[in-house]
Amino acid sequence: MIEMTDGVTAAGESIDGSVWNILGQTYVPKQVTEDSFSWHATFPPGTFVPPHIHPNQDEFIYVLDGRFDLVLGGSEANATNGDLIRLPRGKPHGIFNKTETPVTCFFWVTPTGKLYDLFQQIHNVPDPEEVVRLAGLHEVDFLPPPE
Repeated sequence: MIEMTDGVTAAGESIDGSVWNILGQTYVPKQVTEDSFSWHATFPPGTFVPPHIHPNQDEFIYVLDGRFDLVLGGSEANATNGDLIRLPRGKPHGIFNKTETPVTCFFWVTPTGKLYDLFQQIHNVPDPEEVVRLAGLHEVDFLPPPE
């Protein structure tokens, strides 16, 4: 069991020195225990996470700067500075930066499940198909593209 310690994870720093490149996005882990995992993320223009499901986790995204276009269930939405995106476990969702500027945000999931381990494994993996395969082994199920 990973115990949470008190303290401050400073801006630009991570809990363990890790900074992950996930298909062009930058993830900086800020906190991890069995109960929860959080990270700061930067989505450059044109990057996205296609529709997927976390069957065992609730996920939250607080938008610090920029605009996300979202697919939530079967509906479309958007979120900008100061908005909180709520993604209940078992519900399909996709996150897209369709703008010309980066989006910065803060993610957290509860419980952590296998997500921290997944990010370690897909860091610098350039092949989206391999990312999808590894995700399926770590309790994240990507959905087929729409027809």
